[in-house]
Amino acid sequence: MTNRRTFLLGSATLLASTVLPSLPALAGGHGRIGEFTGASNHVTKGRAEVVTANGKSQVILLDDFWFDGAPDPKVALGQNGYDKDTLMGLLKANSGKQTFDVPAGIDASKYNEVWIWCEKFNVPLGVAKLN
Repeated sequence: MTNRRTFLLGSATLLASTVLPSLPALAGGHGRIGEFTGASNHVTKGRAEVVTANGKSQVILLDDFWFDGAPDPKVALGQNGYDKDTLMGLLKANSGKQTFDVPAGIDASKYNEVWIWCEKFNVPLGVAKLN
């Protein structure tokens, strides 16, 4: 019995180690996710997720979000470039999970990026390309 149990446990471990790493990692499993890269000599790291439920869309900066700081950093969406009509407000903090409501009338599914944007100086601070 011991040999059979050892074989089954070993097989399950082998399967998990080969199959699971190839599956996509989803934060909540219900939205599109992107990884930030910095812009304009700023460091912006972590992930953003765009979720839509009950006709309402939100941008969620996940727990691993981190930004080096700048004046007037705001969250927005973009389609191969920043769209000022999608501004959602100031960052609540330079790190950690934060949620922002997409403005009414904006179809978040038409956008492929989340931006951290300095409105004061009109420059990008970071962008996450969504999957």
